[in-house]
Amino acid sequence: MSGNKKTKKSLKERISDALINLMSEKEFSKITINEITDAAGVNRSTWFRNFASKGEALTFKIVQLWYRWSDEHQLNRAKYTVYNAREFFNFVYEYRCFIKQVLDLGLQSTVYEAFCEVMKPQFSTGAAECYRSRLYSYGLFGLLGEWNNRGYSETPDEMVSYYNKMMGIA
Repeated sequence: MSGNKKTKKSLKERISDALINLMSEKEFSKITINEITDAAGVNRSTWFRNFASKGEALTFKIVQLWYRWSDEHQLNRAKYTVYNAREFFNFVYEYRCFIKQVLDLGLQSTVYEAFCEVMKPQFSTGAAECYRSRLYSYGLFGLLGEWNNRGYSETPDEMVSYYNKMMGIA
């Protein structure tokens, strides 16, 4: 990654972290762009060069958390299939407090878009692979929604077991 891309990613992460910190102090809908940029130590124009909405900043953060988590667990991020849902459920469980906070705000699309981003084919593929990836993302997202509603009462292993039964995987 070039220095410029690293700098931009670092800047975006600083902005999204500022938003998350403000979320612990104030109602999400009342957080202003000025408050976020002040907390991040950047100009308003920097916000608008990097994000179109607060939801987009949260999506970015979830994607970065996933990449960091998958690197820490030495996972191959090149392709996600119906056979590696375990990583998804383990990741969600580790970050369940944050993900619950976002979902409970009614920002389901931010979480879904993050999962679509990390599960999409990493290389140019055909239509079937793109559709498969989207179906897989949406299916896992649906399970996540119910798991969240149930207060994460099942373990990640139990969720994998449910998922495997639903998918017909022994």
